[in-house]
This record gives sequence, C-alpha cells and structure tokens, in this order.
Amino acid sequence: MICGVDEAGKGSVLGPLVVAGIGVSSEERLGDLGVRDSKQLSPKERERLYPLIRRRCKVATVMIDAQEIDATRNEMTMNACVARAHARVIANLAPTRAIVDACDVNCFRYAEMVKAHLSRPCEIVSEHHADEKYLVVSAASIVAKVVRDRAIAGLAKKYGEIGSGYPSDPVTIRWLTGYIGEHPSPPPIARRSWKTVGNILARKAQLSLLDF
Repeated sequence: MICGVDEAGKGSVLGPLVVAGIGVSSEERLGDLGVRDSKQLSPKERERLYPLIRRRCKVATVMIDAQEIDATRNEMTMNACVARAHARVIANLAPTRAIVDACDVNCFRYAEMVKAHLSRPCEIVSEHHADEKYLVVSAASIVAKVVRDRAIAGLAKKYGEIGSGYPSDPVTIRWLTGYIGEHPSPPPIARRSWKTVGNILARKAQLSLLDF
C-alpha cells in the first residue's frame, strides 16, 4: 500500500491543524473520481468527493487544537510538529511508501524529520506541491480540508462568525480583535504563540495605557 499525506490549517490563527493520510493499493483507485488539490475545488465539490474517497481508501486523520499547538511549539518548531503528525497518520496506515507534501524548504530534510517518528520501515517521498502532482496526496488534501472546515463550522456555532481562521481573513481578524478587546485573555481556539495574537494584544495594551 502507498499513502499520501497532507494537512490543512497549518498557518491558521484560529482552530485546529488537521493532517490526513490516504492509503491505497494504487493511485488508479482514485483516477475516475476527479480528485485534485483541494485548493482548486469548491467547498461543495470537496464535500462531494469526501465520502467517495473514504469508501475507496483507508483514511487516517489527526487533529491538533490550538492549545496543543501552543504547547508543542514550546518544544519544537511548527514544521517539526507537522512532521510528527504526518508520521502519526503514516504509522496508522502502515504503508510501504508514503508521499508527503513537504513542510520544509528542504524536502530531503523534511523526509528525515518524518522518518524520525516512525518505528516501522517506510519509504518517504517528500516533495513541494505534492498535492498537485499525486492523486493520493490530492485526496489527502481534500479529506484534511473537509475535516477542518467542519471543525471551523462547529466553532462558529459556539463563538459566532469567525471566518476561515486565517490571518489573511478580515472576518477572522475582526472577530479576534473584538474578542481580545472584550476579554482578559485570547480565546481558547486561538494560537497564542502566533504573532497575529501578540500584535493584537500589544495594540490592546497601548490603548489601555492611553486611557490613563
């Protein structure tokens, strides 16, 4: 069996990081589904493909929430955190070959980072833009994105309109700024180790000083 691994939410300031692994005997199993990199598909199309992929393939997912990411970053870099999560889904699927979307500028270094967390032999193919080159990684990207989007939708039911969770999203920044302005600390769904949160806290502190 080969597997493809990809993640969603690595750069998000709100919500979880989701890593997905897809195991298949051959990429031909995915050939007729119209699988592509999740970024090239609409949310509706990703939702359509999601159950089809799950029926055709073995699937493993790992979800790491904001608080766990903050705690982990006290011990390692974000790339190392993602590599460990990639290894977790690979270990769950136990393939002979795994193709991962490299999260490091050095693909070979990233492959070694993933291997360091595996107890069984497995060939690791680490490439940039693997989600555009390999159907099995494209499928993994779709699963990761759908699982994360559903998690964000669940958080929105609790916290209100939080947007996509990414720092580039004005809705997310507006909500996060408003929450921090009204509460003594950032929300539990925010990654406090992110510069985005630190900058908003710094602006709040400056405004507080101006009030005196």
